[in-house]
Amino acid sequence: MAHTVEAVLQTVVQAAHKKKALDIRVLDVRGLSMVTDYFVICSGNSRTQVEAIADAIQEDLEPLGITIFSLEGKKEGRWVLMDLGDIVVHIFHRDDREFYQLERLWGDAPLVNMPVEMMETMNERGSMA
Repeated sequence: MAHTVEAVLQTVVQAAHKKKALDIRVLDVRGLSMVTDYFVICSGNSRTQVEAIADAIQEDLEPLGITIFSLEGKKEGRWVLMDLGDIVVHIFHRDDREFYQLERLWGDAPLVNMPVEMMETMNERGSMA
């Protein structure tokens, strides 16, 4: 069964949220990147949390039959990259996210609106402004 990109984005964000990922952002990079359409960027406070976020995303995508084309950095737990084709997920350790500042590098990419109840929870955690 084919799933829409929006449904997969929602699954990824919910899985990250379930593991208390910080400052979850979805960037629409269509027209800016030739590699993918969306970035999901989030962070954790520890290597263990970063790994748990990656595990939760993998576990929630598996029943949907979504292919993870590439998974890098999970063992190190500093910057995990998950390539889902139309979506690339970046899960950072908080310090590495501040260092690399992907949101700034992709500053022309619009943020994708998330459901209100999730955004309220994310805003309570603060942003990386």
